[in-house]
Amino acid sequence: MENAKVQSEYCNNILCFRLSGEIDHHSAPVVREQMDRDIYFFRPKNVIMVLDGVGFMDSSGLGLILGRYTKIRDLQGTLKIEDPTPEIEKILKLAGVDKLIPVVKTGKAVK
Repeated sequence: MENAKVQSEYCNNILCFRLSGEIDHHSAPVVREQMDRDIYFFRPKNVIMVLDGVGFMDSSGLGLILGRYTKIRDLQGTLKIEDPTPEIEKILKLAGVDKLIPVVKTGKAVK
């Protein structure tokens, strides 16, 4: 089991988070803390979550995504999810997350 990791990059008022590993109740708080720190520091207008490296996500992962969506919206920003793996895309659709947050396939995902 590989703990979740997050890398962030800020450029041109876009904050990009690249998540990898397994997002569960053990790893979600650490990831959430880092993401929130960057969101409040940069206060970006656009945030992108790249999920091409996430192999597993439970309800804690959904909570992580929806909580960041709320924070970003409260700061008058937008959130977009890019390149979820097929398993993660299925979870997002089953939970209805794709109705709130655009889920986009860019074709850049590393195989």
